[in-house]
Amino acid sequence: MGWDRFLVLWCAGWGAVALIGYGMSLAGVTKAQRTVRLTGRIERVRPPRHGGSRTGGISVVVTYRDPASGQQLTVTNDGERGEMITVAWEGREVGLSHPPGRPHAYRFSNTPQEPGRGLGRPSFALFLVYVGLVVLASIDWGWPYALIGFGGAWALTGAVHLPGAVRAKNRRIERLAAMDTVPGRVIAVLKDVGVDEDGDTWTTITPVVSFTTREGKAVTAHCTSNLPDPAGAYGRDVTVHYTPTDPADFTLDPAAEHRSQERDVTFHVLMCVVLVATAVTGAALL
Repeated sequence: MGWDRFLVLWCAGWGAVALIGYGMSLAGVTKAQRTVRLTGRIERVRPPRHGGSRTGGISVVVTYRDPASGQQLTVTNDGERGEMITVAWEGREVGLSHPPGRPHAYRFSNTPQEPGRGLGRPSFALFLVYVGLVVLASIDWGWPYALIGFGGAWALTGAVHLPGAVRAKNRRIERLAAMDTVPGRVIAVLKDVGVDEDGDTWTTITPVVSFTTREGKAVTAHCTSNLPDPAGAYGRDVTVHYTPTDPADFTLDPAAEHRSQERDVTFHVLMCVVLVATAVTGAALL
């Protein structure tokens, strides 16, 4: 089988997958649309043990109301239960979800989630069709078409999203400037050790910081950035900057966060320039 025929079959196959996925979404029968989504409230936070593992996140006890029976149920996030809860305080709302008719198979998310449409997989299938078409064009008409196909499309995508990235950066900088400041303390340093496929050992260090907001919320959170010497941070006093309306949005170094936002936008702009240059180079070589 030649490459042309293989790529045609590739595009046809993934195109069919995309059509089926979009059709299921329109019919409202995707897994995301059938999933039952609920809002729970953290009733108790179990402080992590110094030297323990970050696996499973911060241990919490959550209550929620079952829409079918109206009963109030209590669950924990012990074991593999979806997203790790990395910031917790009593009274915080978190998301729960479960397949229809299977409430025991519940999963957590850090925030309550809106019902999804299940468009992720068909959209990815459509992307694979696009890749196949670009490769097919480059084989039949010449490799410059690959530069045009990939560079032009991604440059257009980046340009469309650039204003949103700039607005998000500006909003983030405004939130950093409006943050309250309170004292905090590193109450534990978690350590996970594993071995990868090559037999090399890796170690993950996760400090856990505790602070109380001006509103009286006692927050326990994983702190994975802007903390010097995290392995030796146990018992260290720190200064925590947090958003009053959402203590999950906190930092130990607002200046570093500000620089990070500027770098992200700069990188976005540079990538757009490179992709435009790639597409222009392809057009010039035709």
